[in-house]
Amino acid sequence: MYNSFWEHPIATIEKALSIRKQIEALQESLNKIYSGAAERVSPETGTTAKAAKAAKTGKPDGRKGKRSAAARAKMAAAQKARWAKKRGDAPKAAPAEAPAKVGRKRKVMSPEARAKIAAAQRARWARQKGA
Repeated sequence: MYNSFWEHPIATIEKALSIRKQIEALQESLNKIYSGAAERVSPETGTTAKAAKAAKTGKPDGRKGKRSAAARAKMAAAQKARWAKKRGDAPKAAPAEAPAKVGRKRKVMSPEARAKIAAAQRARWARQKGA
């Protein structure tokens, strides 16, 4: 058997190269087939879907803009109201002002627990260095 790529006969290497080129050509054909939907020109507008989206959003790549915190809060409140309506809950009155965020109380780990975790991690590192 051949130990190295270069020990193969030239004919074998050329055949492998030919097959590789065929595979790449087929992959390119598949990519064109599957991505063709995005690049297809609409008969009504005469533009691609990407160009139509860019025209609609006003940005060349078709991205939408970020929403403000107030807009996101309104959207969240509206969605919660829709969920409540679907569940049959009574609608809650929307708060006039957003309440101040209360920070979550952090759990404090005991020094013994922290030392135990640190010792286990050092043992893992030692095992990995030794392997």
